[in-house]
Amino acid sequence: MAATGIETPTATAPGNPLDRVRHAFGQLSNQQKILLMGAIAALIAIFVATSTWLKRPDQRVLFSNISERDGGAIIAVLDQMNIPYQFNDSGSAILISGDRVHEVRLRLATQGLPRGGNVGFELLENQKFGVSQFAEQINYQRGLEGELSRTIQSIGAVQAARIHLAIPKPTVFVREEQKPSASVLLNLYAGRSLEPAQIAGIQNLVAASVPNLAPESVTLIDQSGAVISRVKNPLTQAGLDPTQMKYVREIEAAAIQRVDDILSPVLGEGNFRVQVAADIDFSTSEQTAETFRPNTTPPDISVRSQQTSESASTMPSAQGVPGALSNQPPVPATAPLTQPPVPGAGAPAAPDAPPVPGRINAAGVQAPIANVGQPINTRKDSTLNYEVDRTIRHTKQTVGIVRRLTAAVVVNHRKDAKGVLRPLGDPELRQINDLVKEAVGFNQERGDSVSVANTLFTAVDKSGAAEIPLWKDPEVLTFSRDIFKYLLIALIVAYLLFKVIFPLVRNTISPPPSREDEASAVAGADEEEKEEEEEEREPTAAELLEQKLAQARELAQQDPKAVANIIKGWMGANDGG
Repeated sequence: MAATGIETPTATAPGNPLDRVRHAFGQLSNQQKILLMGAIAALIAIFVATSTWLKRPDQRVLFSNISERDGGAIIAVLDQMNIPYQFNDSGSAILISGDRVHEVRLRLATQGLPRGGNVGFELLENQKFGVSQFAEQINYQRGLEGELSRTIQSIGAVQAARIHLAIPKPTVFVREEQKPSASVLLNLYAGRSLEPAQIAGIQNLVAASVPNLAPESVTLIDQSGAVISRVKNPLTQAGLDPTQMKYVREIEAAAIQRVDDILSPVLGEGNFRVQVAADIDFSTSEQTAETFRPNTTPPDISVRSQQTSESASTMPSAQGVPGALSNQPPVPATAPLTQPPVPGAGAPAAPDAPPVPGRINAAGVQAPIANVGQPINTRKDSTLNYEVDRTIRHTKQTVGIVRRLTAAVVVNHRKDAKGVLRPLGDPELRQINDLVKEAVGFNQERGDSVSVANTLFTAVDKSGAAEIPLWKDPEVLTFSRDIFKYLLIALIVAYLLFKVIFPLVRNTISPPPSREDEASAVAGADEEEKEEEEEEREPTAAELLEQKLAQARELAQQDPKAVANIIKGWMGANDGG
């Protein structure tokens, strides 16, 4: 049996390492073969999965919450461009490689994708010949509604929009004319809302796109059915305008910035605080004044017009014998109008000629007093018009005038040469006060005031106040999660390598034993078999006695005193008996 045991491994042990691996693999049991193949397959799968996971590009959302029609069109275009894509778990978003998101979006935008579920003016591109006027008007209205919906969806807070236009038919009768109206349904993003300015902007946008449509005729509702176009701003109802408050903050911020710029080089950053309050007058007023002043100064008198009129009339004295003949009217004159002057009568006197004794000179008429009847009536009218000094002044007050400005500055104590904080002196405070006044545009006539105080600032410990615990830091959590994944993969790989694969491979590729080693191994095996056979055989009574004597001798050699005491005990027991 020993010779057979030596010759058998020598005859079958190959010398090539590959043959030895095959031979060792053939000597494994079925369970060991299954374990080895499973470990190798698991190791390969881990390496492949890890490499694929590391090399996988970052997937980002291309479009989300799109209609099925737009989704199908987008997928068809992505297939044409050979761009790989995938869907998220819920199937509501299309994911592509993160480095191509913006490029693909621009390419899809050139093709009008996504359309947002609304059809725009491209509906009019495929008009059929002979379409009725009614169908053409309906298509135009649908296209206008779609274009307006797309425009409104470009607002950040609006996720989707749908518009319905009510455009009446035109009529030639003014009394029967109806104004158009519009209704807009807005689907807002979660947690978003529209400001009053945005609501007014949407109303004006729709009104400006439809002829004769007033902004008040545009009704806006949100996805919950609440009317948002009639929402009143409490500040506006109270007479306040948010833009006015913003203007006040801008005025105050500009004044604070000017003071900060001028005091920073002098006092240093963090050694002062500035607050400015501005009282702005937003009232509007217009005034028109017309002033008349007297025009009595002789050098500045301006005469507009002057009119003078004089008249004189006389009653002729009665002549002739009283009777019927004397009461007849005078006969018309027959003498020529241009008769020669009567000697002694003289030429008509000038209006401004001095009076002649015995003659009358009135209203350019001169005649002897004897020829003038009594009484004599004279009249003289004179009208003199002067220019009127008239002033018309139209005054309109500017909106947003600074009515009053107040500034408060707190300055920290300054360190001296020894590093001790000392309060500032009065000259330094006056200098700072003057700088602040010049920076804010101090005007004493309108009641501006500037206050500068010097006090010691309280140190605030910000080291632990805003510090985030290490286990709550998002960056640390993300880093720890990644490290844990890599460490778990490394532990699995190490366990498979060192506990499964390496021991099996070490046993399979170990070199074949030599003849001497085989002989010694066979001899040792024979000796072990003999010892095992001796141990398994039951000892006889003589062998048991011999073993006990041997143990007694060994005990006597190791501890003779204990053996002597045991013998003495035996002897004493016998004597007593």
